[in-house]
Amino acid sequence: MSPDAIQPIPRSLILPTQDGFPISATLYPGQLPLKGHLVVAGATGVPQGFYRRFAEYASAQGFAVLTLDYRGIGKSAPDSLRSFRMHLLDWARQDLAAAVEYMRDPHIPLFLMGHSLGGHAFGLLPNHRAVDKFFVCGATSGWHGWMPKAESIRVRLMWHGILPVLHQLLGYSPWKLFGAGEDLPLDALRQWRYWAGFPRYFFDDPAMAGIEANFERVTTPIVAANALDDLWAQPAARDAFMQGYCNAPLTRLDLNPADFGGRLGHMGYFRPQARALWDQAFNWFTSDTQAPAPHIPYNQHHSHDRLLV
Repeated sequence: MSPDAIQPIPRSLILPTQDGFPISATLYPGQLPLKGHLVVAGATGVPQGFYRRFAEYASAQGFAVLTLDYRGIGKSAPDSLRSFRMHLLDWARQDLAAAVEYMRDPHIPLFLMGHSLGGHAFGLLPNHRAVDKFFVCGATSGWHGWMPKAESIRVRLMWHGILPVLHQLLGYSPWKLFGAGEDLPLDALRQWRYWAGFPRYFFDDPAMAGIEANFERVTTPIVAANALDDLWAQPAARDAFMQGYCNAPLTRLDLNPADFGGRLGHMGYFRPQARALWDQAFNWFTSDTQAPAPHIPYNQHHSHDRLLV
């Protein structure tokens, strides 16, 4: 971008979903010449404002970017979460699907940049075929058994000790209290907690039999990048879930935090120190290859082939 270029002004909008729920979103117009449309599929409870710096940077690189707040989160939340009802899968099948549909254009390539929950959401999209490439950071099954021992103990104490008491008192999940994002509707938290009790998330839930078929239909090229210091999304946790995309060309990147200023964790993928990772994603989006060129340092535990079960 030239020094004289003017950064396009983001604009707020409301996305209509199939079930009629209004979803708050922000569109960041891309600098010309436009390289593509890009939707950010955020993590559980993380408001769209967290992705602003990433979206602004992508916009300056020539991508028109859409961020959104899932229902019950951020600007898509009701005045009170106490009696708000929803299903966790609505975030993918309704909210993210509406974002993909809004950015869909037969003449412009469409890409998805996911964070954590985004790894689950892509396989649930009814319109996933509209997406040309999918890059996800911190994808995980969420099972405590994949976490380091100390983090596993902390998570189980939170899931089964602290949070249930707070739920009874407040009628919602005070996620902000843990510095992990926005407060969550109880329905979303309870479903997330239940599925995180299985090594492969909802794939292992007998009540969700058949959900694998949604993921087996995905043939979009995918890159799944996980930091080695991401305690919630270790590479083993990623691999356990991403097996579901068995027919998609899948590249796994294990990121060394030392190559990104010393720390990434679960949220650092979208902080400024990860800009080299953003550039790698953008270069891959606009390339003709299914797998990205390893032009930034990372642990070489990856595959350009399909992930083998």
